[in-house]
Amino acid sequence: MIYLGVKHGFGEEASLPADHEQEGLNDQIVINFSHVVAENTPKGLTAAKFAELVEEKTNGAVQVEVYPNSMLYSDGEELNALQNGDIQMIAPSFSKVTDWIPEWQVLDLPYLFEDQEDIRTIFTGPAKDQLLQMLDNYHVKGLAFWNNGFKQMTTAKTPVSKPQDLQGLTLRTMPSEMLQRQLNLVGAETKEASFDQVYTLLEDEQFDGQENTISNIYSKGFYQVQKHMTLTNHGILGYAVMINGEFWDSLPNHVQQAITEAMDEATAWNMKQSEVMNQDALIQIEDWPDFQIRTMSEEERRLWKEAFKPLYQYYRNHYDKKLLKEIEEELNR
Repeated sequence: MIYLGVKHGFGEEASLPADHEQEGLNDQIVINFSHVVAENTPKGLTAAKFAELVEEKTNGAVQVEVYPNSMLYSDGEELNALQNGDIQMIAPSFSKVTDWIPEWQVLDLPYLFEDQEDIRTIFTGPAKDQLLQMLDNYHVKGLAFWNNGFKQMTTAKTPVSKPQDLQGLTLRTMPSEMLQRQLNLVGAETKEASFDQVYTLLEDEQFDGQENTISNIYSKGFYQVQKHMTLTNHGILGYAVMINGEFWDSLPNHVQQAITEAMDEATAWNMKQSEVMNQDALIQIEDWPDFQIRTMSEEERRLWKEAFKPLYQYYRNHYDKKLLKEIEEELNR
């Protein structure tokens, strides 16, 4: 179930008549799932798909109530809300998780992923399991990685073809040191802003540009307040689906199994759906007047990779060179 308005009495149980049918309702497990993007995005649709699968696999005994669009918590609040038990499930971006676990910045390294197959390899392989296990120290159970797609650069006034074109621009980023360093490396100034504030800040010209997936650029209307988009594919936007650890441990084994199966199926669906949605969103954006879309040449792509190469050594020196090596080996098999 997806809520499009505020649910009154959130977290409270209603007083209902005591009969056999009602006892079944009282036994129903409700999982409140908060996220910050629109319903018509890869994460939004996958959350809805997951909710349907859980209800189906448990014959209605478990209900996942999805709250999209930062209805309950902004992307700066949801991790603490989960840890405090105020919400049961969230799916923050990898960049948000770096607030807790800096090693996760490996997933923000530019051009680590070359194509959809690379994403699938890491999102379903040993590296994913290793990264999710790091959440255990925060009393959080990691369930899966979901994909939104490759990120592109949008700007308001300056068309971008090479890294130096970003010099002097102020760009919105998420709170990840690696994301900020990569843009600072080419001379851009970076500022953080919650996802739900980005449109207004772009409209008010507080930022010259931002990086995001095509589906987010379309669903949030960023193309309406920017003039240029370069298809850089320089990074990915992925999400870590997680559940409060204490809540997870309180669930019966058969419910945990049903949730795990539903998550596996929803994740496989997400990998296909995210690619389709970004392709469809690009077609929609192409029809917007006065919005210029640029595809990079192979030489331009080489220049971007070269400009960002120092970040790999920085990660090795400051974080987890073994983890990066394992991921690179997985990708090169």
